[in-house]
Amino acid sequence: MVKPEKVKAVLKEKGYKLTPQRRATLEVFCENRGRHLSTEDVYMLVKEKYPEIGIATVYRTLQLLEQLGAINKLSFDDGCGRYELAGSEEDHHHHHLICLSCGEVQEVQEDLLEHLEDKIREKNRFNVVNHRVKFFGYCRKCMNK
Repeated sequence: MVKPEKVKAVLKEKGYKLTPQRRATLEVFCENRGRHLSTEDVYMLVKEKYPEIGIATVYRTLQLLEQLGAINKLSFDDGCGRYELAGSEEDHHHHHLICLSCGEVQEVQEDLLEHLEDKIREKNRFNVVNHRVKFFGYCRKCMNK
């Protein structure tokens, strides 16, 4: 899991400062682990702590944090980019379940493709370092409607 101290060090190394707005944005992700936040979600949550913050500042901060590897931008093919806190290198295997009705996104923590990665490594002499899998369907709430 990304730590604010590590992000601060990377920011400093790249010539940036950990401003209060950047810290607040990073804290929003730490406080909402496991959630997939849109830019608007992040903006509303940061605005609770910093009412004077503008949406443009949030956009720029998200771009910078993504560039630095602190957060990951995800696309669930719904036209809305979402972000999540970046994990460690060993934590690259998680998949998403996307409800076609309500848009809820759930994480599947099991590595469903480890065996396939081994086969690819052996057969194709290709070392897979990451993959993304999205399952589309209907969540429990929507199936019960």
